[in-house]
Amino acid sequence: MADKLGDSGSDTDSTEEPVVGNVNKFAVVPPNYAGKPRRGHLIFDACFESGNLGRVDYITETEYDLFIRPDTCNPRFRVWFNFTVENARADQRVIFNIVNFSKTKSLYRDGMTPMIKSTSRPKWVRIQSKYVYYYRCPDHRKNYVMSFAFVFDREDDVYQFAYCYPYSYTRLQNYLDNLERRNYDFFSRELLCLSVQQRRLDLLTIASPSLCATENEKLKTVLITARVHPGETPSSFVCQGIIDFLVSNHPIAKILREHLVFKIIPMLNPDGVYLGNYRCSLMGFDLNRHWQEPSPWAHPTLYATKNLLMELDRNEVRVHSPFSFKHDMDFYIDLHAHSTLMNGFMYGNIYDDMERYEKQSVFPKLLCSNAEDFSLTNTNFNRDAVKAGTGRRTLGSCLDESHCYTLEVSFFSYQTNTTGMSMPYTEEAYMKLGRNVARTFLDYYKLMGYISVKPSSSIIPKSMGPPVRSSTDKSSASEKQVTETMAKGDTVFNNNRSDHSREERLGRKSTDYQLSSSNGFTELPASMRIQRDGRQL
Repeated sequence: MADKLGDSGSDTDSTEEPVVGNVNKFAVVPPNYAGKPRRGHLIFDACFESGNLGRVDYITETEYDLFIRPDTCNPRFRVWFNFTVENARADQRVIFNIVNFSKTKSLYRDGMTPMIKSTSRPKWVRIQSKYVYYYRCPDHRKNYVMSFAFVFDREDDVYQFAYCYPYSYTRLQNYLDNLERRNYDFFSRELLCLSVQQRRLDLLTIASPSLCATENEKLKTVLITARVHPGETPSSFVCQGIIDFLVSNHPIAKILREHLVFKIIPMLNPDGVYLGNYRCSLMGFDLNRHWQEPSPWAHPTLYATKNLLMELDRNEVRVHSPFSFKHDMDFYIDLHAHSTLMNGFMYGNIYDDMERYEKQSVFPKLLCSNAEDFSLTNTNFNRDAVKAGTGRRTLGSCLDESHCYTLEVSFFSYQTNTTGMSMPYTEEAYMKLGRNVARTFLDYYKLMGYISVKPSSSIIPKSMGPPVRSSTDKSSASEKQVTETMAKGDTVFNNNRSDHSREERLGRKSTDYQLSSSNGFTELPASMRIQRDGRQL
């Protein structure tokens, strides 16, 4: 996350021994054991994209201490984990202790649990909360430890555990490749620059090709960025929700494309994402503290993004861009995830100009009316000096008329505005928040008088039916072609939410996943409790 002091650093900066590199098909065997690992000697692996597990210590036959690998070139940050376990016996019971978190404040205090999937059950689910404990441990210098009990119920499965739903660099590239293959005339993808390790920094532009400005007019432009902190995977699902909505045949999306220019950079820190870091880049920099003077060699993705923003703000024409507009940089939203608070919420800036200060409070209020998981209570505006190097603060001072926000979303859950019920986030729920962010732009610009057409953001087209059209809607041949293409190939958002909505109607939390279902994992016997040295936790 970007804007909470407790989240910007670490509470415990050292471990007993340095942890460097990920475990690679590491078989954990009892002391003094010789020979090949037998069935039941667990094999741990984190040498894959976005993987993170630095060390495993054998405690007993049923208990293991796990150490998170710190971010590359920066030992302060140890939060994200993502690893696999194999070679288990059927019904083998274990206790895993993750012992070196760099932060004491955590949503584990509020019921958050690790994610689990396996080769035969590829859908991510949460381990049931009754098997997860977060506590100060005297065996680890009274640092906070997260322990969880688990049963490996199938010998041939490879099990994967993660801090939150993973969203890798390769997944993003596959998603963008699929979008490109659709050949939308309102969508373009550019290579803005390459990272230190030569990975793509993609820039997406979404706007109607018929959109044009008069000689003295500038087009309202919205810039959205995500994953400057690589371990904050929920921000990628929110970002994908925004993109999915904007390229859809929803009537609101079509109106937005006809009036606004959207620039989206889905992954600001591709190297950190690929390496399995939580907060830093390959070279150990927290990029969200280097917006003021980014280096072209140390922070190339930030350097290119800030230059792009300054070019757009000065209305310099980009030679290789398929869309050449005069831009009025109106919004900058940086997407993050929060490790200690619930819901989605925003951080904004405080300005001496009272009109600008008051105007920037409008968008969060509109978003709260559209998104049941958005919290105005957690939303606040500040100019904390510690945050001076963040994108929100730096660009808020560089772009005189723009509204600059950080949008945060919880790693764990949200309380609905209507019922107050606590609901764990799913991948779909994160993307739904993204869709609601996109829809809110229509409400905002209607309120500002920039867009005068209907419908409002509350209108949803009927499933598989023709899109609702306003009498003031533009109707061009290219628009009809887009509508026909998407009606055949795109998924209707309401149908996508059927499983999640059924869970909500039944009042079932994802932590109480039905064990009898095809994706369930075996429940531990009631007699099994996490203990250490005879002490029950």
